[in-house]
Amino acid sequence: MRFFNTIKVALRALRRNLLRSILTALGIIIGVASVIACVSIGNGAKLQVESSIASLGQNIVSVYPGNFTAGGVRGGSGSASTLTVDDALAIRGQVSGALNVSPDMRDRSQILANGLNWNSTIQGEDVNYLDIRIWAVASGSIFSDADVRSGAKVCVIGKTVADQLFQGMDPIGQTLRIRNIPFKVVGLLASKGFNYFGQDQDDVVIIPYTSHLKRIARRPYLNSITVQAASAEQMARVQQDITDLLQQRRNGKEPDFTVRNQQDLAEAATATATTMTWLLGATACVSLVVGGIGVMNIMLVSVTERTREIGIRLAVGARGNDVLRQFLLEAVALSSLGGIIGIVSGIGFSELIAYLQHWPVLISTFWVIVGFSVSAFIGIVFGFFPAYKAAQLDPIEALRYE
Repeated sequence: MRFFNTIKVALRALRRNLLRSILTALGIIIGVASVIACVSIGNGAKLQVESSIASLGQNIVSVYPGNFTAGGVRGGSGSASTLTVDDALAIRGQVSGALNVSPDMRDRSQILANGLNWNSTIQGEDVNYLDIRIWAVASGSIFSDADVRSGAKVCVIGKTVADQLFQGMDPIGQTLRIRNIPFKVVGLLASKGFNYFGQDQDDVVIIPYTSHLKRIARRPYLNSITVQAASAEQMARVQQDITDLLQQRRNGKEPDFTVRNQQDLAEAATATATTMTWLLGATACVSLVVGGIGVMNIMLVSVTERTREIGIRLAVGARGNDVLRQFLLEAVALSSLGGIIGIVSGIGFSELIAYLQHWPVLISTFWVIVGFSVSAFIGIVFGFFPAYKAAQLDPIEALRYE
């Protein structure tokens, strides 16, 4: 019963100086709101990056030419074209867990149709490329295995290309020209938008890789090989098996290729967002510390103002622990109330930013709990010294205080 009476006295003291209590709690409110908002925006940015990486496909292992040394000259990934179709076919036939394999050719070229022209990316791929990328066809269909074997002049186009060259028309069955070579449009891809690297994924024309090799690039080497592992758990093993196989095919010579998996890309991409989230969160925590100092300052002032009251309580039988508990509860109540208001404010500010700027936000329950816990902890830490000082007052000296 004494504990509840102490709570009533503490709350009555805070209510008696309401404006001062609100201003004191403001530091805690701003600190907690800053932490919640910064972390929510940071987590939202991280989620957006992860979604963008996921749009490239699932369980992807990519093989790039390069990473070689010749005549004392060293080259990195993509610096030399050494990958062949036979390398891709060997991976498809000999690496267990390689669910889909697509040789990749890539060039930019001017394309023409209906008296209009547009510069776009021309990709040469296998028939299973859309399965690797998890890319749907909005209308029509992907070209067939027979088209790949024969190097047929057919293509699938992205929405951006369709909007630029076939305005208001159904592109299926239409013809476009790439380097003056006619290609029949057999499919229209569903829109994917921009990827993590800022590239418009819909600005693309996909043709059979055999047709690209023979008619567009006219070179024997691939730009890369895209492999889809059967599961995320097998990605590391598939990556190692591909490395071993290609090394074996080169008779043990120094590797002239680089093998990377999607997980490495995702970790590198999200590392920046994670670092920024922690940096923003740490910066916002400074506000909490400043708020805690404000609580301590006001509680010290309160002890000084109420010295005579403390003396009377001690004189009529109150113990030092009772006084300590009262002032500690006042500090904790002040900080906790500020924490609750700060949480609501932080969530509201995050949602407002998401609405006004169209930024993704992800409100974490963990950080909401942390925000409230830290605010209460600050009340205990910064309120203890003023409470202890009040409990140690000499009753006679306190009664004399004017």
